[in-house]
Amino acid sequence: MKFLRIILITLLVVSCKNETKKADTTPILTENNAQNLDTVVTQLKYAKGFTIKNYTTHKTLNITKPWPEATTTYKYLIASKKNLAKISYSKDEYNGIITNDISKLVVTSTTHIPALELLGVEKTLVGFPGTDYISSEKTRQRIDAGEVRELGKNEGINTEVLLTLNPDVVIGFGVDGINKTFETLKKAGVPVIYNGDWVEASALAKAEWIKFFGLLFNKEKEADSIFNNIEKDYLEAKRIALQAQKRPTILSGAMHNGSWFLPNGSSAEAQFLKDANVNYLWSNTTGKGSLSLSFETVFNKAQHANLWLSPSYYTNFNQLKDASELYANFDAFKNKSIYTFSNTTGATGGVLYYELGTIRPDLVLKDLIKICHPELLEDYTPYFFKKLND
Repeated sequence: MKFLRIILITLLVVSCKNETKKADTTPILTENNAQNLDTVVTQLKYAKGFTIKNYTTHKTLNITKPWPEATTTYKYLIASKKNLAKISYSKDEYNGIITNDISKLVVTSTTHIPALELLGVEKTLVGFPGTDYISSEKTRQRIDAGEVRELGKNEGINTEVLLTLNPDVVIGFGVDGINKTFETLKKAGVPVIYNGDWVEASALAKAEWIKFFGLLFNKEKEADSIFNNIEKDYLEAKRIALQAQKRPTILSGAMHNGSWFLPNGSSAEAQFLKDANVNYLWSNTTGKGSLSLSFETVFNKAQHANLWLSPSYYTNFNQLKDASELYANFDAFKNKSIYTFSNTTGATGGVLYYELGTIRPDLVLKDLIKICHPELLEDYTPYFFKKLND
């Protein structure tokens, strides 16, 4: 009997150890073992700065290019509150854990506003740094009603006010990843996601970031549909531009601190001009950022340019001439063939192009075609660009 009792005790101990071992080896959800679940990768046509993977219980978002020289990928786990309670995951592997039951949101760039409105989730916006820059009439009404709090400036967001809003997530942008405000928010448990739409190399790639917001709000199908329509309209406008019989020569930009800044030929701005079927005089240049040239270099090449587009922030000819008498020597100045988007503003002075132009490149392209080839879009009225005021 004593021997039998020893055997029973031994079996009991072994059984308990096995149960304990089984409990201790519950798999933690990571990017690697998530591959064992059903996976669908969201196919992006143009955007290079983010990737999306869809699993049975959750989704992952990787921001691969939040700013031009970024070398770090930011990873986020996204799921409903219900599914988050069901799965185990390692917080150390992700830069943020986000529920797609978002009810309160803070964004930090006006380019984010149209995406929210197009998806019908603008009422989740509770705070913004620099509300005067917002041009949308719909969102301005919410600002005026006190439903969207002013958060100061992007360079120095009022963290105290932001934290009192208790947002589910903050959509930020950065130029180098060094942002004390965002670090404070992360420590307080508020997820921050960097949006890199502005880094993309083409207009359609920037517009495709609406799928980023579609993911966050569980509105992927709506985002796909919206983008597909924008893409269709853009490509149709590009096709129409090819019918032009003449290609006007184009000058762009203006001087700042003695240097003339204008788009390099591989930039998204130059891509617009290429798709509008015009002769941009610096279309063969490449590089990062804007070209920085002397006045003499620009004048020698563009003195007789047919059109001058986007002369910096100047809104009328007097401003331009007061800034430098040299501008008056260009044919485009003499012929008053200068066009700007700076005169199309919201109620508080925000420039609409900077807000809506990113997500609606089809409108930008049509504007340029109307200006450069007016015979091709006879019934179209430019949305952003207007002649420089007298």
